[in-house]
Amino acid sequence: MNPQVTNLIIILGMMQVSKKVPFDDPMVLNGVRLLYVLSNLIIVGIYFFVKRSIDQKKDLTTLKYVEPSPMGSDQEPKLVTTTVQEYDNNQLRTLYKGQMMGVAMMAFMHLYLKYTNPLLIQSIIPLKSAFEGNLVKVHLFGQPASGDLKRPWKAAGGFMGMGQGEIKSDKASVDAAERAGRGGVKDE
Repeated sequence: MNPQVTNLIIILGMMQVSKKVPFDDPMVLNGVRLLYVLSNLIIVGIYFFVKRSIDQKKDLTTLKYVEPSPMGSDQEPKLVTTTVQEYDNNQLRTLYKGQMMGVAMMAFMHLYLKYTNPLLIQSIIPLKSAFEGNLVKVHLFGQPASGDLKRPWKAAGGFMGMGQGEIKSDKASVDAAERAGRGGVKDE
């Protein structure tokens, strides 16, 4: 089943469950807080093992792809030349930043605005998303990087599927970008 559909089902189900949870009881509230913290510690642990796996593999295979220009920008798409190890580390860095942003938003909502229901939902959804991520599938579960897991990975669509555009790694797109002279210098 599609991950967005399962996320929606989980959110709707957990919203119903959270209505029945007595957050007025300090023991229950502290238990839910502990569940949220534990969930985030598990995610950080997963990302730690992924980082170790990336560093152990040291895959220095060259990876070339054309990065789409930012939405609403008149810039040309940029050619990116990197290694698989660098690409995976950049993807992992993005995942860490996303996780920390989620924790910061949840801290604001819970500590400042006094919302408690999202704690329950945010204990499950990010953990589920971490296990469904491409890096985790390749480095933790050992799935081969082919088919949908072939790098560069498609970026998750933004609001209503309106993302930046598609990352192109086919030979024609890469050659056209190299001839046009848009990027291609490996970042050191």
